[in-house]
Amino acid sequence: MPSARLPELFLEKLRRIIPSNQWDKVLKTFAEERPTTFRINTLKTSSASLKERLEPQGFKIENVPWYKDAFILRKGRQKDLEKTGLYTRGEIYVQGLSSMVPPLVLEPQPGEIVLDLTAAPGSKTTQLAALMKNQGRLLANDNNPIRVEKLKANAALQGASAVEVLPAGDGGLVWKENFEKMDRVLLDAPCSSEGRFQLDTPSTYGYWKDDTNRKMAKDQRRLFKSAFLALKPGGTMVYSTCTFAPEENEMLLQWALETYGDALEIQDVALPLPPHTRGLAAWGDLKFHPSVVKSVRVLPTPDVEGFFVSKLGKTRQVEPPEPFLPNP
Repeated sequence: MPSARLPELFLEKLRRIIPSNQWDKVLKTFAEERPTTFRINTLKTSSASLKERLEPQGFKIENVPWYKDAFILRKGRQKDLEKTGLYTRGEIYVQGLSSMVPPLVLEPQPGEIVLDLTAAPGSKTTQLAALMKNQGRLLANDNNPIRVEKLKANAALQGASAVEVLPAGDGGLVWKENFEKMDRVLLDAPCSSEGRFQLDTPSTYGYWKDDTNRKMAKDQRRLFKSAFLALKPGGTMVYSTCTFAPEENEMLLQWALETYGDALEIQDVALPLPPHTRGLAAWGDLKFHPSVVKSVRVLPTPDVEGFFVSKLGKTRQVEPPEPFLPNP
């Protein structure tokens, strides 16, 4: 059975999350190697002649039905794709399909001020820049100096001139320089990464313990506060993770609703998406606010990793949690 070496408690919890008619399919994905996937960088090129440019080089690619700029590499190796001019000129970006969902849900518009709070190495940041057509301001933050340099390099290669990479710093403090200034905020939060567990790679799940989800949720709440405080009234925020655990997803949203009351609303995700379910209505004895089910949990398939995505709106101003001197 493919689940033999995965943590038993993880599997017990997962069985309560995944619909029973999808269980066997989902379980098999932990033993499958996913193909290379990538998106076209629309700041530099288009997908119009992509197949004609790649297939003579021995590659076979397949369109992704829910995202016209995304492709699956069905024949050929990633390392060979990375030697092509398309890659070295920054005309494509290798990225997991589920990772492309949060920027699409955020729907940033040209001319807006947008924040990517945990941005490195830049896959979603550069996608946001392309969706904004490089028009507006796109602030990108990460707390790791080495990853910040990678973020800068990726933004430069992709021609993402709208990106302003902040000095490496604590995402939990970013709101102090940007209180209620952002039209949109993406928080793709550091998480337990359960959606990336691979049975033949113990390092992908060997760190997981009974309290991993609870510990991650503590950091996620702090980042969520910063993201929401940076968001303008009337603005839109996306909170996402690459994990299944309700502690890091629905329970986080429940905490946010209790913390910010009617200043926060959970909105429907109305875009085409990979296979998914709605958010859970309850977890054990804990019943969630009815709007929590508007979030989506992307189900893992042979092509797509598990993911969780929620779209949030800020309906009014909120009081900062501590005195500070905002920039003019």
